[in-house]
Amino acid sequence: MSSATTPGPTVGTARPETILVIGASGQLGYELTQALRARYGTDRVVAADVRTPRQLDLVQDGPFERLDVLDRDNIGRVMQQYRFTQIYHLAAILSAVGEARPHLAWDLNMNGLLNVLEAAKEHKVGRVYWPSSIAVFGPSTPRDHTPQDTIMDPNTVYGFSKLAGERWCDYYFRKWNVDVRSLRYPGLIGYKTLPGGGTTDYAVDIYHKAVAGEEFSCFLQPGTTLPMMYMPDAIRATLDLMYAPAASLTVRSSYNLAGMSFAPEEIAAAIQQHLPQFRTRYAPDATRQAIAESWPRSIDDSVARRDWSWAPEYDLAKMTADMLAHLPALV
Repeated sequence: MSSATTPGPTVGTARPETILVIGASGQLGYELTQALRARYGTDRVVAADVRTPRQLDLVQDGPFERLDVLDRDNIGRVMQQYRFTQIYHLAAILSAVGEARPHLAWDLNMNGLLNVLEAAKEHKVGRVYWPSSIAVFGPSTPRDHTPQDTIMDPNTVYGFSKLAGERWCDYYFRKWNVDVRSLRYPGLIGYKTLPGGGTTDYAVDIYHKAVAGEEFSCFLQPGTTLPMMYMPDAIRATLDLMYAPAASLTVRSSYNLAGMSFAPEEIAAAIQQHLPQFRTRYAPDATRQAIAESWPRSIDDSVARRDWSWAPEYDLAKMTADMLAHLPALV
C-alpha cells in the first residue's frame, strides 16, 4: 500500500500532478490536504473552500482558491488556470444541518457534484474523488453487516443527495469514462478539526469535553450503535482507493467502508480508562436520534477488502488513546 509520506504515482495522465481539494477546511478536507501536500509537495495541491479557512496553514503553506462549487464560471477559471490531474470534491452539507436547511443541502450537495463531474469531463481530469456515506441506507436496509448491494431507502436530504450522487458518479464513468471513485464513510473521528453538523459528531465532541474536564451531554441515547472510523484510517483508505489500478475496481458508485462500531456508553467507558472522573449524561435530540436509528449498526466491506486490500488499523481502544494523547496540545 502507498504511504502518506511517499510520492504517489502519476495517475491517468502525462501532465504533472496538480491536485484540487474542494472543501479543504472541513473535517476530512483539512487532513486530506495535509496528506496530499506531504505526498506531492505543497505547491502541487490547491486547497479550495467557499471562504478563507481558519486553518491558516492551508493558505500559507500552499496555493489556496476561494471556490463556490455552485459557481460554474469560477470552477472553469480554476480548472483552466491549474489543469488539474486529480480532484477531491468534499464540499457538502451534512445530515443534521441538512434537515434544518433541506433545499440548500440538496442544491449544494447535488448540483455541486454535477458541476465538478462536468468540469472533470470537459478538462479531462485523470481521477476524481467524491465521498458518499452510510446515510445512503435507510430503515429497510439490513442494519447489521450491511452489504455492498442492498436496499437503499434513505430518509434524510443528506442521504437522498448521497444516493443520487452515487448514481451520477457511476453514470459519468460508464458514459464518459470519468474515473470517479467513492467511499461510503461511516462516522469520522479526528482531533484536528471541530464537528461539522453530522449525526455521528458526538463521537468527536466527547473527546474535547473529556480533555477539558467537562461533563459531556450526548444527543444520542445509550445503545445507539453506529459505524465509525478514525481519521488516519479514512485518509489511508481514500488514498489507497485513488491509487488502486482501475482494472481492479468493480464498484463505480461507492464502496462500503468499515472501521469499528460502538454506542455512546462504550466510547465513554473507553475514555474513562484514561480519565476515570469523566462523566456523560444523555439528552437525546429527536432529529438526530431518528437519523441514527435509520442507519446501519455495522458494515460489510468485504468488496473493498477484495478489490484493493482495505483493512482498518484502529479499534476503539487504540483510537481513544491516540485522541487523548493529541488533544491536550490543541485545547
